[in-house]
Amino acid sequence: MFAALVRVMHRRGPAELTLREIATEAGLTAGALVQRFGSKRDLMLLLSGQVAGGTGHLFAGLRAANRSPLATLYAYAECMAGLGPTPAALARNLSWLLVDLTDPDFKKNVQAQTRLTEQEIRKLIEEAFKAGELHQVDGRRVNYTALARVVSAQISGSLMSWAFYEEGTAASWIRRDLSVVLGPYQT
Repeated sequence: MFAALVRVMHRRGPAELTLREIATEAGLTAGALVQRFGSKRDLMLLLSGQVAGGTGHLFAGLRAANRSPLATLYAYAECMAGLGPTPAALARNLSWLLVDLTDPDFKKNVQAQTRLTEQEIRKLIEEAFKAGELHQVDGRRVNYTALARVVSAQISGSLMSWAFYEEGTAASWIRRDLSVVLGPYQT
């Protein structure tokens, strides 16, 4: 059901999304959705909470599928490209972000997700340094928390700039920019 909801969200913004379309995508009736979840807002809020709560599982799956902390970080960056496979899809995702930022209930979930994501990125960066994949520059101590915040911002910003230029894929654009940010720490 939630997979169907996400597919519809990639096609429709908040004002366009209907319970009928979600139900059709899921092979249900709109009445069944209302009976089970209440309103469209209630359904969306439940999904928002599940996404926030699933952040750890996302990173655990990426860790299991990749050979190193740095490879896992790049896999996460490429995963984020899925938010904007086309500029139009990214625009719809940004319209959902507006809901996350303006509705206090949704904002709690997106804040929790953002904090968990930055914590996971920080762990990956610290592990990459410990594993020798990344190295200090000129012997200076690395602030893992600040670097994680920069990497998180870079991934989001790269996705946005890709939408402006539309050169290559969003995943390759984000990956290239991530390699620039991490470049000074790589040998």
